[in-house]
Amino acid sequence: MPETTNGIEYPDSTGHTRIWEHLETLAESIDPQLTPPDRQVFTSSGTWNKPAGAKWVHVQVQAGGGGGHNAVLTIASQTSCGGGGQGGGYAESKLLASAVGSSESVTVGTGGAGGGGTGGTSSFGAHVSATGGGGGAASAADGTAVAVAGGSSTQTLTGDIQVAGQGGGAGFKSGTAGALGGQGGSAHLGGGARGVATNGTGVTGFSFGGGGSGAANGPSRAQGGGGAGGPGLVVVTTYF
Repeated sequence: MPETTNGIEYPDSTGHTRIWEHLETLAESIDPQLTPPDRQVFTSSGTWNKPAGAKWVHVQVQAGGGGGHNAVLTIASQTSCGGGGQGGGYAESKLLASAVGSSESVTVGTGGAGGGGTGGTSSFGAHVSATGGGGGAASAADGTAVAVAGGSSTQTLTGDIQVAGQGGGAGFKSGTAGALGGQGGSAHLGGGARGVATNGTGVTGFSFGGGGSGAANGPSRAQGGGGAGGPGLVVVTTYF
């Protein structure tokens, strides 16, 4: 039986001979189009199984955010700081259900660890993927005024729509007076963590995919930990 480009069947001149049979065929063909979408949200890695009757699959992939760096131990007349982590990359695609397998592996990237860890990659099979945010850098402990870079790695994105994560903010220390930890970079689905002032530990990036902020130390302080990046996410919505 012939179909429209969107998969709705209709009878032709050879399909039926009675009007009521034509109407019945049309009703049965249109009925699946009224089925609500199936949405599966993955906050951890797993397997997606294609629902029966699927026509289109909309995939959204958010990678993990990068970690802000530590502020290393200081003695008198020293300061130290860390840069913020980069936001995780994001990609999405709308795929024909026939183009994906009956099941697809789903990987959800973790947030980068505090101390400058890189965020994990998130993916949907080989169809859509995004790499995580880069971690921030750290300064030395000394009496020099200096800025250190936030995370800014080049991200590999696969999908119809591709959004790189915002770079992490720079950390700064002003000689022996004080320091600032860099703020985390924002991701498409999650905001970056706020920056912190002297003697502050880094803050975890917001879910999903936000970069963590760097720590900041004044004189005579133990090491302050940078904030971890926000975890990734994969959302798969099936239309019938």
